[in-house]
Amino acid sequence: MAIYELRTYQAIVGKMPEIVDLYKNEGWPALEKHPQRLVGYFVGDIGAMHQLIHLWKFEDDADRRAFWNGVFGDATFMAFAKQLRPMLLSQQNQLMTAAPWGPHP
Repeated sequence: MAIYELRTYQAIVGKMPEIVDLYKNEGWPALEKHPQRLVGYFVGDIGAMHQLIHLWKFEDDADRRAFWNGVFGDATFMAFAKQLRPMLLSQQNQLMTAAPWGPHP
């Protein structure tokens, strides 16, 4: 059964333009080298502001752990993460499974 990981990063107010540029120029190119597991990236617009949200789909927990081990072992990605972290206030991760009805990504 597939599992989904929802990651929500709370940015420091005023830092979102820098975060977006950093992701476009360094973060996404580093992540793109790894197996495709991303469902999508989103930014808060109304309500919860200053958030970068991404949803990932994995075959199972072993697939999830192997993917993140590969990403965190990538020097290019870690150089990006070192620049990103000072612009964030918090990170929240949620693991979810799909409901047994309706569409699934």
